[in-house]
Amino acid sequence: MTANYADRLREIEKQIFARRPEHAVDPSLERIKALVTLLGDPQRAYPVIHVTGTNGKTSTARMIETLLRARGLRTGLFTSPHLSYVGERICVDGQPLDATRFVEAFDEIKPYLDLVDATHEVPLSFFEVLTGMAFSVFADAPVDVCVLEVGMGGTWDNTNVADGAVAVVTPISLDHVRYLGSTVAEIAADKSGIIKPGAIAVLAQQPPAAGEVLLRRAADVGATVAREGLEFGVVGRELAVGGQQVDIRGLLGDYPDLYLPLFGAHQAGNLACAIAAVEAFARTPDDAELGDGESAALDPDIVRRAVATMTSPGRLEVIRRSPVVIVDAAHNPGGMAASVTALTEAFSFADLIAIVAVAEDKDVAGILDELEPVAAHLVVTANSSARSMAPGALAEVAATVFGPDRVTVADRLDDAIELGVALADEADAAAEGGPGKAGVLITGSVITAGDARVLLSDRAGNGHGRGESGPARPGSAGEFT
Repeated sequence: MTANYADRLREIEKQIFARRPEHAVDPSLERIKALVTLLGDPQRAYPVIHVTGTNGKTSTARMIETLLRARGLRTGLFTSPHLSYVGERICVDGQPLDATRFVEAFDEIKPYLDLVDATHEVPLSFFEVLTGMAFSVFADAPVDVCVLEVGMGGTWDNTNVADGAVAVVTPISLDHVRYLGSTVAEIAADKSGIIKPGAIAVLAQQPPAAGEVLLRRAADVGATVAREGLEFGVVGRELAVGGQQVDIRGLLGDYPDLYLPLFGAHQAGNLACAIAAVEAFARTPDDAELGDGESAALDPDIVRRAVATMTSPGRLEVIRRSPVVIVDAAHNPGGMAASVTALTEAFSFADLIAIVAVAEDKDVAGILDELEPVAAHLVVTANSSARSMAPGALAEVAATVFGPDRVTVADRLDDAIELGVALADEADAAAEGGPGKAGVLITGSVITAGDARVLLSDRAGNGHGRGESGPARPGSAGEFT
C-alpha cells in the first residue's frame, strides 16, 4: 500500500465515520433505493443468500461463503460489524478489500453519494454507504453469488433492497428492542422481511413465538421452508482438539465426521444452517455449479475440506496461550448463554477472569447473569465505541450480580487486560497442580473483541487481527451488535 493510498484511506474513513452511525437507525429504504438506482441496481447482478437472526449471523454467513467458494464459485461476502478494519466487511473470494480497492470503490460511488445526500432531507448513513459500496464491488468483480448479512432486523435493513434466493434466519431472541420490538414475536416479524416470494427459507431452531411468525411469513409469500431439527440438523457431535467433530443431516444428503475448528453446540447448529443454505442454493437455477435446479447432495469431500478451514474471528477465539486469553463477541444474554455453555464444555478453567465492556443500551444485567456462574472475578472497563457503558456505571450493575468483592474497575481496556492477566497468573500460582488452570475471557461486544485483538496483536508484534490491509478501527463508528 503506497503512502498516498494510506493517507486517502484515513481520509475516507473519517468521512464515512462522520456520517450517522449504524446504531442510529432510521427505518426507511428510501435513501438506499435511491443510491442503488443511481448505481444501476448492482444488487441484482448476482444471486443472493440473505442472512438474518439475533445471534450467529456472521459465523453462519462466513460458513456459507466458505462452502460456496470451495465449490468453485466466486463469492462476495458482506458482514457487520468489523473487528479491526472497515474493509473486513466487504470480501471477494474470501479476502477483505485491501486499502487500495477500498479507496477505489469509495471514489467510484462518491458522486452518487453526493447526489443522494443533496436530494434527501437525511443524508446517507455510515451503513448505507458501506452497503452501496459492497453491492457495487460485487457487481464489478463480478461474483457468482453474494452472501449478505443484515445489519439489524430485516424488513427495514438497508440490505433488504436485495432479494435473496435463499433466506437464512439464525436463532432469534431479544435484542435491539428499541428498534425491533419488545417481544420475540415482534422481532421475528421484522426479521422475516428478508423472506421473499419464491425464496427458500432456512430456519434455525427458534423459540415457538418466532417460529410461528416466520412460518406465517413464508406461507404468505409462497416461500419454501427448511427447518433445523426437522428437514435438516445436527445428528451428532463430540469434542475434538481445537474444535469438534460434527455429523450433519442436510436437505440433500448426510455429511458425517466433519471436523469444525470452532467451539460450541451453537457453532454446530450454525454449520447445519450453512450446509442447508448451500444445498438450498444448489436447488435453484442460480447455482452455476449445478444449474437448472438439479437436486444433488454436495460433494462430501469438498464439504469436509471446507469445514476444516472455517474460522470465526472474535467468537471464542484463543489469542494467547499463557495464560489462555479468549475473546468473544457475545453482546446479549442469548449470545452469552451460548458462549458460556461452549466455554465450559471446551475448557476446564479452575479460575476464569472475565473482562467486560458492553454498550450501554444492552441488557447488561442479563448478560452478566449468564456470565456470573463461570467467572471467578470480573474486570469492568470500556471499549472504543461511543456507546460503551462507563466503567463506573457498569461496576454498579456488576456488583448487584457478582457482589462488590468480585468486581474491579479499569477505565481503559489495555489496563483491564493487564489486570486480568495478572489475576489469572496469581490464580495459577496458587492453584494445586501447577499452572494452566486459570484463563481470561474478554467479552461483551464485537467492539470489545476487536479492540482486544488489536491490542494483544500489537503487543505480540505479529499484526494478528489488524493485518496489512488497513489501520485499526476508529472508535466513533458505533456498531449494531
